[in-house]
Amino acid sequence: MTPGPRNLITDVPGLKVGNAQDETLKSGTTVLTADQPFTASVHVMGGAPGTRETDLLAPDKSVERVDAIVLSGGSAFGLDACSGVSDALRTESRGFQVGRAIVPIVPGAILFDLLNGGDKNWTENPYRALGMAAYLSATPQFDLGTTGAGVGALAAMHKGGLGSASLMLEDGTTVGALVAANPLGSVTTPGDRHFWAAPFEIGSEFGGLGPDPASGLGRAHVSRKAEAIHPASPDKANTTIAIVATDAALSKPQCQRLAVAAHDGIARAIVPAHTPGDGDLVFGVSAGAHEVEASALALLGHAASICLARAIARAIYLASPCAGDLLPSWSEVHDLG
Repeated sequence: MTPGPRNLITDVPGLKVGNAQDETLKSGTTVLTADQPFTASVHVMGGAPGTRETDLLAPDKSVERVDAIVLSGGSAFGLDACSGVSDALRTESRGFQVGRAIVPIVPGAILFDLLNGGDKNWTENPYRALGMAAYLSATPQFDLGTTGAGVGALAAMHKGGLGSASLMLEDGTTVGALVAANPLGSVTTPGDRHFWAAPFEIGSEFGGLGPDPASGLGRAHVSRKAEAIHPASPDKANTTIAIVATDAALSKPQCQRLAVAAHDGIARAIVPAHTPGDGDLVFGVSAGAHEVEASALALLGHAASICLARAIARAIYLASPCAGDLLPSWSEVHDLG
């Protein structure tokens, strides 16, 4: 397995990603879409998710395909980004046909970034406009780090961000991950230098520093984030929300299994993960007609978990410093500019 040409989720043919953000707000939105509806499901392992239309993605529910998926900052306010995407889709006459009516299907998930130092004193919810702008900007090539839904994200020790990674399997199947990382846990081992995901790094995609040579790691949890947002409850201000996708032709139940397996990537990249105060959630997407054997689903899930672990590390590694930040970026800690 090797990364695709972009090392992005959009190495899966047909997928596009758009970002929109407000630097003063210190928040933003990311949208995954395609020219045609795609099959999707979801799996939640965090204790504090914030979602829209995710019940519809259960394997036994009626709608098989969706038009876009939204990852957004803003906590519950950010769910309105889905409405902006729905508005844009409606102007294109895209959606689920019910008689003469067309209803765009836009599931979404949010992360909590309301205490990150940005100006949140809006009079009109800004996320509807951010959602529409993100959808309209969607292309196969997009930025990582401090962009879109990752603009206001914070990990335990550093700025969070938006990350992505891909893998091409030997049979020609492509798998990719997209993540907005805002976890309670840390993405680096004690000392801030080495990434927990280092054993899965390919080349130098997040610094090439290799695994931490120390042992006995993970027994203590230190958090600059908890100190920075005091006196608010730090265990209620977190979440890692992600999408894993493939061009393999998967059913809705198989997409859910892809999402379940991909959660291993969160646990490999963040310590601790899946806590009661995280809303950790993964959407599983099939956006192609590449036929695979049923037995290949295990390998697809494994690839998705590796992509997600790498995407999380890349999100933090590529985050950039901005005025008014509560936490340093990884590059600032290591004097990389």
